[in-house]
Amino acid sequence: MALRLIAGAWRGRVLETPTGAITRPSSSRVRQALFDMLAHAPWADGGVMDRPVLDVFAGSGALGLEALSRGASRAGFIEQDRTVLAVLQRNIAACRAIEQSRLTAADALAPPRAQTPFAVILLDPPYGQNLVPQAIAALHRTGWLAPHALIAAELGRDDPLPDHPLLAERSHGPARLIFYLNPNR
Repeated sequence: MALRLIAGAWRGRVLETPTGAITRPSSSRVRQALFDMLAHAPWADGGVMDRPVLDVFAGSGALGLEALSRGASRAGFIEQDRTVLAVLQRNIAACRAIEQSRLTAADALAPPRAQTPFAVILLDPPYGQNLVPQAIAALHRTGWLAPHALIAAELGRDDPLPDHPLLAERSHGPARLIFYLNPNR
C-alpha cells in the first residue's frame, strides 16, 4: 500500500509502506485532522512550523515527513523494526530529507540518550497496548522532550487516556487523536 503526503512542499509525494501487518499507517483523514489542529489550534503555538518534530513508532515516516513538508525545522524518527527501517530510509531519501532527518533505530520504550530535545512529539503506536504513557516516560528520561513539548498521539478508540489534562481530543473512525503538553515539565 502507498500513501501520499497531504500538504506543503511535498504535497502528493507517494510514500512506500511496509508490507504485511508490521505497521498500521495513519489514514490520510486522520493525518489531515492532526495537522489541521496543530496548525490552527490556539494552544499549538504555530504547530510544526520552524520547530523540531519527533516521529515515534515512525513506521513509514508519514507523520515526520508530513511535518517537514509543512515547514518543521528538522525531524527525528524512532523505529525499531529492521524491515520498516529500510522503508523509512527510502522514504526519507525519496523526499530528499536526509539533511533534515535523524533516524534512530531503537525501541521507543527504551530509546538511547537524545542529542537534542524536540518541541513537537508525534506518536502513532500499535493500538490496544497503552504505549503512549510508557513511551513519553522513556523519552522524558532520555532527554528527547523539550520542557514545553507539544504531544500529539493517535490511539485506538478504546485505548486509555493519559492521566493528565488534554488540550484536545478528536475521534475519527477507529482512531482517536489526543493533544497535551509534556507532563514532565
